[in-house]
Amino acid sequence: MLRIDAHQHYWRYQPADYPWIDDGMAVLQRDYGPAQLRPWLQQHRLDGALVVQARHSEQETAWLLTQAPQLGGVCGVVGWLDIASPHLAQRLERRHPLLRGVRHLVQDEADPAGWLERPAVHQGMRLLQRQGYVYDLLVTHRHLADAARFAARHDDHWLVLDHLGKPDIAAGARHWARQIAPLAAMPHVACKLSGLITEAPGGRWQAAQLLPFFEEALAAFGPQRLMFGSDWPVCLLAGDYPQVYRLCEQALAALSPSQQAAIWGGSACRVYGLTESDDGSVS
Repeated sequence: MLRIDAHQHYWRYQPADYPWIDDGMAVLQRDYGPAQLRPWLQQHRLDGALVVQARHSEQETAWLLTQAPQLGGVCGVVGWLDIASPHLAQRLERRHPLLRGVRHLVQDEADPAGWLERPAVHQGMRLLQRQGYVYDLLVTHRHLADAARFAARHDDHWLVLDHLGKPDIAAGARHWARQIAPLAAMPHVACKLSGLITEAPGGRWQAAQLLPFFEEALAAFGPQRLMFGSDWPVCLLAGDYPQVYRLCEQALAALSPSQQAAIWGGSACRVYGLTESDDGSVS
């Protein structure tokens, strides 16, 4: 079974391109690419990774599509396209085999709930799903109810909730479980076990504080709809790659080998349609 990091990022850092990286995030104010990620994947016996957009730019998406194969092994891209554009159909005609999904930084919209209700967004989503693209949903715990309504309208293909919907860690895992239940009840919604350490207040976290969120995610989604993601290099704000990996490893220790295999790669391969050909490329 292939082992996949289902969520990480590359960028060539320019302050104007990544305004969400502020002066308190000095570790992110540099370039990150396949060469820096590859040793971590090798160390943890991972066969590949999905690189995910970090800004609203088709230019960034095009660049990610050139960078992803340099990692070697299995790779794919969750890029950005303006799904509300009247020209979306023409954009999708130029299908790149590595583009497996699309994401929008909904959490950064002035009105995330309003964005999720835009008629043009719904029209674009219907087109994306008909053509087999996964949609990565990036919201915080404040808009999980809005995300559930959105997901209920778009059930023709997979939706993947990034970072467990960015829980309110201080409110506790049981509170988050109640929030997430409507999304988890939909069989076309999967979830990434990613991004938790940076949601802890001040980036100060302990495993005992976060492991209950993994437990609730397992109860809500089951292993077949969960996938490991490092959120590298954003995770560096609160910990390093080995710490993120060990936290997930600890959370899954009691599962059967087949359940663990699903989360470490099987779910990502199934949801995003990743396979490995003889030359190590996505086919």
